[in-house]
Amino acid sequence: MQTVALALLLLAIFALFSGRVQHGLQRLFQQTPRLIWLLPPVLTGYFLLASLLAGPPNGVLIVIVLVYTTAPVACLSWRRSLARQSASTVAAPREEWPWDALSILLLWLPLEFPAPAGRLIAKHAQGFLHSVAYGVAILLALLLFACYRRTVGMKYNLPRGWRDVRVALVGFALTAPILAVVGIAIGFIPLPHLPTATAGRMASAAAIIFAATALPEEILFRSLIQNLLMQRFGSGTRTLLVAALIFGAAHLDNGPQPLPNWRYMILATIAGLAYGKVFQKSSTVLSSTLFHALVDWTKHHFF
Repeated sequence: MQTVALALLLLAIFALFSGRVQHGLQRLFQQTPRLIWLLPPVLTGYFLLASLLAGPPNGVLIVIVLVYTTAPVACLSWRRSLARQSASTVAAPREEWPWDALSILLLWLPLEFPAPAGRLIAKHAQGFLHSVAYGVAILLALLLFACYRRTVGMKYNLPRGWRDVRVALVGFALTAPILAVVGIAIGFIPLPHLPTATAGRMASAAAIIFAATALPEEILFRSLIQNLLMQRFGSGTRTLLVAALIFGAAHLDNGPQPLPNWRYMILATIAGLAYGKVFQKSSTVLSSTLFHALVDWTKHHFF
């Protein structure tokens, strides 16, 4: 049942790749903006049901999840009400982007630093409920920004041609050797070796890495953060570098090396530059997601 709960979240996230689904929800929120307030109780309720699959739920944790899902909704709803008060149907980008940035931070930082809430989860349930929380966060982000906010430039759509696959593969071919050389030189990864897993395990790992790691990170760091910077400051080299540095810094608290893990930050920043460039050149976030998944999969099995 835990697998089913995660699969349903993933199904909802992938359903939003459909332009028809996105446009239908956009019209719904445009006609009845207050429907956005249904998201916090519905998503919190889903987290509660998932918690029941892992044992008795913690009431304090459920309240934290409700506050977490409500905060970005309140932020964007307040921004919309201020825009109406100023007699403007669409606020100027310079007026909008601080609210968007705050909403993204409210979605991202509690998951980046989950220690207080994590202590409320039984050890045997931490992996499962952590995955559910990430799924809830990504689904909420997509509903808020792609459907309610109707943010341009997110590129949350299916590929529009083989060029989207080709640019990902070219990016991987050009960047993977650089990441390998730098990673070995700074002691982040060992020398390469032949994979020890079976072909079946390698294939299943590819699917898990794509759906559970690469896609959520690309939605956050490319569709939301980099896109926000591009909408505000343009798509020049400085914007790309800042987005890459943010992506790199987000890995400072990741192991296996001692924290802060500056080695991981260096590699992630280089990778972030390449992912960001592929995101700019493609028509879909799936291009940088494929590139990202190939890098992680290669590191996992060959280093």
